[in-house]
This record gives sequence, C-alpha cells and structure tokens, in this order.
Amino acid sequence: MKNVTILGSTGSIGVNTLDVIARHPDRFRVFALSAHARVAELAAQCAAHAPRFAVIAEPHAEALRAALRQAACDTEVVAGPGALESIAAHPEADVVMAAIVGAAGLPGSLAAARAGKTVLLANKEALVMAGRLFMDAVHANRATLLPIDSEHNAVFQSLPRNFADGLARTGVTRIVLTASGGPFRTRPIASLSQVTPKEACAHPNWVMGRKISVDSATMMNKGLEVIEAHWLFDAPPDRIEVLVHPQSIVHSMVEYIDGSVIAQLGNPDMRTPIAYGLGFPERIHAGVPLLDLAKAGRLDFEALDHDRFPCVALAYAALRQGGAAPAILNAANEVAVEAFLNGQLAFTDIHAVIDRVLSTAAIREAGSLEEVQAADAHARTQARIQVTERMALARLKG
Repeated sequence: MKNVTILGSTGSIGVNTLDVIARHPDRFRVFALSAHARVAELAAQCAAHAPRFAVIAEPHAEALRAALRQAACDTEVVAGPGALESIAAHPEADVVMAAIVGAAGLPGSLAAARAGKTVLLANKEALVMAGRLFMDAVHANRATLLPIDSEHNAVFQSLPRNFADGLARTGVTRIVLTASGGPFRTRPIASLSQVTPKEACAHPNWVMGRKISVDSATMMNKGLEVIEAHWLFDAPPDRIEVLVHPQSIVHSMVEYIDGSVIAQLGNPDMRTPIAYGLGFPERIHAGVPLLDLAKAGRLDFEALDHDRFPCVALAYAALRQGGAAPAILNAANEVAVEAFLNGQLAFTDIHAVIDRVLSTAAIREAGSLEEVQAADAHARTQARIQVTERMALARLKG
C-alpha cells in the first residue's frame, strides 16, 4: 500500500489522480491533499478519501476546518508557511503528485525531491524555473522522477530504459513533442488580437484549467515543455522538435539513429499518464477507453507555424540563454496570461509582454531557490509594468 500526497488536488490533474486511486483501493491510500482556496471542493475530497492531512492557504483554513467538522471528517488541516513542503516531505508519504499550476508549485515539488520521494511531476514550472536545481535534488537524494505531462510521459515510455547514459550513446537522434495546435490552429492570424478568454479556454481535445488552456492557445505550453524535456532527458535544444498533431492521439515520439520512430498513442485522457506514474513499473487500469484507430480514421501532422505561435521561439531562446532566463520567461507569461484572462490585455500582447521582459532582463545564474524566486519576483514586476503601459495605450487608442 502506497501513501499518496497530491499537491493541487482540486485541479484537473488532482481530480483525475483521485479517480485512478479510487480504482485501486488495494494499492493506494490518499495521505494528504492540498488546494489554494477551493474550500468546498477540498472538503468534499477529504470526506470521500479521508486523508490524514489537508493543506489550504491560511485565510481559508478555518472555513475548511468548519466544513470538515460538519462532515464528521477528522482530516487535520495544515496552513501557513511551509505547509506544502511539510506534506510533500512527510516521512510517511511514498508518492507525491506535483500538480500545482505555476510557480507556486515549485517549493512543494522541490521538497519532495529533496526528501527522496517518488515524484510524479505534472508541474512544468519546477523544471522550467529551476531545472538544474531540481534535477540535482532528484539525483542527490535518489528520488524517483516520473513525468506526468502527456508529452513527456510519452517520451519516457518511448525512450530506452538506459537513456540516462546519454541520448546519443543510446541511439536517440531526436525527441518530437506533439502539439494539438489549440483552438486557433486555423484561425486567421490577423484576427487573433480579437480573441476572447472564453475562446482561448475552449480547447478542442483536452479539458484543462484556464491558465494552461491559454498556454495551449498561445502554445507557450509547448515552449515550456521543450525546456522541461531538456532537463528530464538531458536533451540539447536542437534535438527537441515540436510537431503539430491536431488529433492529440500520438502524444510524442522518439527518433533513433537507425531510422526507427517509436511513439506512444492513446485517447486524450490524463488518467493514462497518471496511471502509468502511479503503477510504474507495472501498468494498471486507468478507466480510459481503449483507442480505436479505425474510428479515429486519420492522423495528421503539420510543421509548427512560428508566425502564429511566436511564444515557442521565446522558450527556445530562454533555454539557450540559460541561468534565470526560463524563470523570467515563465513569470512574465503567468502575469500576461492572468491579465488577458482579466480582460486587461489582448491575446496577441501576451507574447509582446513576455518578449519585452525577457529581452530587457539581466540574466543571472539560478543556483538556489532564493535566486530563482528573486528572478521570478523581478520579472513579475516588470511584466505588470508592461501590462499597465499597454492598458494605457489601448485606452488612448480607444
């Protein structure tokens, strides 16, 4: 029986993780759950799964305790500084699902790695912001790291088991990350400035949270995944390619020196990579319908349109710059996406804000969590300045 901690249990990854766990009561026990502010959802999860601990942001702690008392649930509520890290590194936790979206997920993910846990990583930002720091923690503490993003999980399944010896030495020539192209793959580029948050969040294949849905629409999510793949698989940027695949059935591919290409296919359902991570090295039932290729009918692939999706090039540039550049990229993106979702920024200005912040930043090293967080904070300030300036300019034009 494995004790599982879920960081970000009320998000889509957390909900799907609980669904898979519930299918295997003989294998897994929910040990701890966390959410930022969704009191009702977290209380319902605690009542259903009876974790030992629940973590929530401090302003909501008393409301959660009251909800749990009403539900006759004896889960202990933990809040305040260090609460996430405490459940991630708890001695009785075996597996940590790191599913908090954004920079907020970094401290808990890093704490799990430093505690030598089996880390199921669904939080891109841990590697984007602090790739070297995070991977050093994994190796130094003999943690087990399993990628849960569908693309990286597919790459992990398609690589030889000794890929850590070096991609070139194991015959790998290229990693191909597939991308659906999001909701605007065929929309006229000239009309993208008029995109609404509702349109941007209407992904054709996946059901996701608002922030990651916008990242999919700009394809910044794919840029972040390129950075993630670099750290996960020790792959140089020129060995990582992005390929548009509208059906989201081929989740990613690995090309070998002999001309072979090995891919992982499946229905677009996050329970598949979650079940792979939970059961590894075994395979367990995920509750996902089996793939019917005859019904799918066709699989299409397209080269990435960089004019339509300029955020991808920004991510490659940040990766090549190194140091704190990826953390700056991520911070500026989070601020710009939030501003867009709040109606303060045009969709096409997301890229413009990130580009401006990244091009004017002094890129320093990111050898500690404090240095990463300092770069993140400074980039957010600069991004907010850019948003404010663009809002003022839009008012003058309007």
